[in-house]
Amino acid sequence: MKRLAFALVLAAAGPAWASYADRPEVQAFIEEMQRRHQLDASALTELFSRTSALPSVLRAIAPPADPRQRSWAAYRTRFIEPKRLAAGVRFMREHRAALAKAEAMSGVPAEIIAAIIGIETFYGKHLGRYETFAALATLAFDYPPRAELFRRELEALLLLARDEGKPPTAYRGSYAGAIGLPQFLPSSIRAYATDFDRDGRVDLVASIEDAIGSVANFLKEHGWQAGGPLAFKVGAGGTAPAELLAAGIMPHARPSEMRALGLAVPPEAPEAPAALIDLATPEADTEYWLGYQNFYVITRYNRSSFYAMAVCQFAEALQAALKAAPAPRRPGD
Repeated sequence: MKRLAFALVLAAAGPAWASYADRPEVQAFIEEMQRRHQLDASALTELFSRTSALPSVLRAIAPPADPRQRSWAAYRTRFIEPKRLAAGVRFMREHRAALAKAEAMSGVPAEIIAAIIGIETFYGKHLGRYETFAALATLAFDYPPRAELFRRELEALLLLARDEGKPPTAYRGSYAGAIGLPQFLPSSIRAYATDFDRDGRVDLVASIEDAIGSVANFLKEHGWQAGGPLAFKVGAGGTAPAELLAAGIMPHARPSEMRALGLAVPPEAPEAPAALIDLATPEADTEYWLGYQNFYVITRYNRSSFYAMAVCQFAEALQAALKAAPAPRRPGD
C-alpha cells in the first residue's frame, strides 16, 4: 500500500507544470522568501522557471517495498568492510594533525570523526551528483511526506548561497540535498560548519580540514560528552522489556533501573542514563545494546540506530587497525 501511494506521488511529479515557477505553492514560497529575507522575487522566479522536478530524486527517496526487511547485519556489512577500513586508516594517518586539533576542541575522538566521514562519502569518493537546488525543490514541492523539512532546507540553501556569494545552482550533492565530505544539509552548514583551516571561508567539498572540524563541531554542539560512554552490548536473542524499547532512543534510564524492569544488564555497564537499542536482523537473534548520550548525539547526525552503531563499530575497527599496523616510516625518520 505504501509503495502504491508513493507511485502516485511520483506520477504527480510529471510534466503537469512547465516549470516550478508556474505553481502557486512555489509562487507563495517566493513571496515568503522576499518578505522574510528580502530575497529578490524576480530572480527567484527566473531560477524556478529553469527548474523542473527530478524523478530520479523521488525514486531514490522512495521507502523500501517491505520496511520490515531491515537488517542490521546487512547494513553493517555495507560500511564495515576492508576497503573502507583501509581508506579510513590512510585518512587518519594523513590528517592526524587536523583530527587531533578537532578532538582537542570538541572532545570527540578522532576515530569517530573519521568514521562519520568514511561512512558518509567514503572519504570523498561519493559526494553526490545532483544539483542541490533542483533536488531540494523536487523534495520540497513533490514529496508530500517530508515537504516541510525540505522547504526549510531549500530556504537554507538560498540563504547559504547569499552568504557565500554563489548562485544557488552552484552546489552539488546527494539526492536529499546533503553537501560535501560530511554530507551536511544546508541548514547544518549555516549552523555548524567551521572554517577549520582558517583560509577565510568554509569549504566542505575541497577542504578536508573544514570537514573534520565541522563534524566535530556538530557533535559538540549537539551535546557530546568528552570521555563519555557510547554503547554497551547487553545481549542477543530473547525479548526485552517493551516499555524500555517504547521509550525511544533518547537516554532515559540507568542500567540499575533497567535491571529492576527485568533486563539482564551486566554489572560492568556504565551507570549512566541510556536507551535500550534493538538491532534486528531477519532470521537471526536481535542484538540489544545500551545507547548512552554520545550514541544519541550520533543519531542527531543521522536519525538511525543502525547508523549510530555503524559509526561506533567502524570507529573501533579504525582504532584497532591503527594500533595493529604502525604507520610506515617516512624518508628521514
